[in-house]
Amino acid sequence: MQEFDVLVIGGGPGGYVAAIRAAKNGAKTALVERKEFGGTCLNIGCIPTKTLIAGVDVYHKARHAMEFGVKISGEVSPDWEAMLARKDSVIKTLRGGIGSLLKAAGVTVFKGHGAFTGRKTVKVVDGEGGEVEEVTANKIIIASGSETLVPGFIPKGKRVITSTELLSISEIPKSLLILGGGVIGCEFACLFAELGTKVTIVEMLDSIMPNIDRETSRVVAAQMQKMGIEIMNGKPLGDLKADDKGVSGKVGDLTVSADYLLVSIGRKPALEGMNLAASGVKTNERGWIPVDSSCRTNVPGIFAIGDATGSWQLAHAASAMGVVAADVACGKKNAFDGSLVPGCIFTSPEIGSVGKSQEQCDKGGIETRVGKFPFAALGKAMAINETVGFCKIIADAKTDQILGVHIVGPHATDLIAEACPALHLEITAKELGKAIHAHPTLGEAMMEAAHAVHGESAHIPSKRR
Repeated sequence: MQEFDVLVIGGGPGGYVAAIRAAKNGAKTALVERKEFGGTCLNIGCIPTKTLIAGVDVYHKARHAMEFGVKISGEVSPDWEAMLARKDSVIKTLRGGIGSLLKAAGVTVFKGHGAFTGRKTVKVVDGEGGEVEEVTANKIIIASGSETLVPGFIPKGKRVITSTELLSISEIPKSLLILGGGVIGCEFACLFAELGTKVTIVEMLDSIMPNIDRETSRVVAAQMQKMGIEIMNGKPLGDLKADDKGVSGKVGDLTVSADYLLVSIGRKPALEGMNLAASGVKTNERGWIPVDSSCRTNVPGIFAIGDATGSWQLAHAASAMGVVAADVACGKKNAFDGSLVPGCIFTSPEIGSVGKSQEQCDKGGIETRVGKFPFAALGKAMAINETVGFCKIIADAKTDQILGVHIVGPHATDLIAEACPALHLEITAKELGKAIHAHPTLGEAMMEAAHAVHGESAHIPSKRR
């Protein structure tokens, strides 16, 4: 039996970062991974989807080249097989990079499935069901991630798929029915609509992406409809049927059908076979592992991070939690602040957000001032022909401290990075506005929105008195 200071179960963005951090803290560290390094994000999540979206973006620009005065001779069409091959190449390269980082940090890697046999012991079983080794560790970090939730009422069949299958589908579907108007469903809707797929989204709640700032989601919903995406809100999808030719169902009195059904209604913890009971770690009523701000479970010496906790199901949140858990496991002080985790949605247009929404402020009784600047008034946005959307800054009316930033528009997922340290350092809208931003850049929208909080933006017409 090998002994370690820190053992990490799961090699996703939280797990491998935790292992490297622990090793760099001087701990003898091991990591258990049953599949591939990188977890859901790298293999069947954010990296493959964003790689495909990048290809679709090039396709879009090529089709609209004349808007920039560029002539393209001949037919412009997507090569789906080549796009998939590029996606796989990117994944393979990044996987290899993680392996190299773990090796360089001196982390011992066990390939197999980790199952608890006690509070400090884990049995590693290989893919064939044979025991590899039993290891023990003073501190254990659970980073097992999550998996797609497919409820029992969903019919089985090759035409009923999750995001995992859709990322490797052999051809571009002619039509796609998406159950769930959350982030994943909306990203795939935009991707395939751009490729010519007839897309229909069914969302039981009153709006798509209901957990984000309503004003930004309405902008995206309007643009999705302009792309030809049909959005059906406020009613469930029922009477589902599937065969080898397609799927069908009912939304109210309307019948909907498509070549494929994408099930995108949430995720569940990937804890099966881990024998969590042997560790004493408790889960909540939904099966997630509750943790405190230092990522500690109810069992001393056992931590949980990332999707397994049921909190922020985001790769960067998992990585941040991994750093916290590794530090605390090694005797350092650290804490995770989930209120400052940014969100990035790669729809068309993109959404980037961090901090409180206006709805959250109103619910909490916080008096606010709001500054909003449209990309349509920005020179760089006009130059690149992407003028839909805005940057919105929400500030405390009494202190002027920035409480939230919400961006919908070109490169919003990159632009939101500036807001993250602004909120972390608790700066004011006045202070952000004083920071000189380069011209012409999309980042100027942040400065102008900060000025707009106090009605001081030079590029927003003043109201006549």
